[in-house]
Amino acid sequence: MAALIEFRGVTKAFGPKVIYEDLNLRIERGVGFTILGGSGVGKSVMLRMLIGLLKPDSGEIYFDGKEVTRMGAEELAVLRQRIAMLFQAGALFDSLSVFENVAYGLHEHFHHKMDENDVKDRVAWALDLVGLPGIEQMNPADLSGGMRKRVALARAIALRPEVVLYDEPTTGLDPINTARVNHLITGLRQRLNITSVVVTHDMRSAFAISERIAMVHGGRIIFTGTVDEARHCTDPRVADFIEGRAPVKEDVETLLNA
Repeated sequence: MAALIEFRGVTKAFGPKVIYEDLNLRIERGVGFTILGGSGVGKSVMLRMLIGLLKPDSGEIYFDGKEVTRMGAEELAVLRQRIAMLFQAGALFDSLSVFENVAYGLHEHFHHKMDENDVKDRVAWALDLVGLPGIEQMNPADLSGGMRKRVALARAIALRPEVVLYDEPTTGLDPINTARVNHLITGLRQRLNITSVVVTHDMRSAFAISERIAMVHGGRIIFTGTVDEARHCTDPRVADFIEGRAPVKEDVETLLNA
């Protein structure tokens, strides 16, 4: 079966810093997929390349059989209706109300297809799904960190995408809000029949929300498998990361000299 998302031999560098040397990854439709890796390994870069915010230096990226790396502006606009992204900090517009934030993508992408009553209904639907009904007139400054994350998620799902990308969705949240967001990620995937792709270094979240896990290390994917396979992986790089063990001496010296 063809993958919904596929990276083939992708390379990416920023000046002398090489992020990916040979990135190969397949993600099937409808799965809960989590990408693990330490800070700075390029997990977020992968998501940004998938939606065309960054271009790889070489290699190919496919979504639903079409090559993202060759898409023009109009094709990318359509792609971003099908793939929504929840940015790490939420990226809400502080000058806009909750309603205006959640409706932003609808106005951008569907301004000729939805009248204002439809937009209001869709915003209410999205806020209800994330457990925040009736807060349309509040401002982002009045919300807690967990509520801001959920409003950002409502904005993403208001487009009714096929895929939602989550960039470190639980960063900065307390345990209760972390559990709430994890529950939302799993529940929305099942209820809306979407594919979720999460990048994180939070192992508890990864095990709670995933059907499949991949790990980035050294500019490539070094492991892909189920949660159970990840737990029992004998590759010391994977096992040390999962268990939170410090790297061996040689790895520490490599990091210090990088």
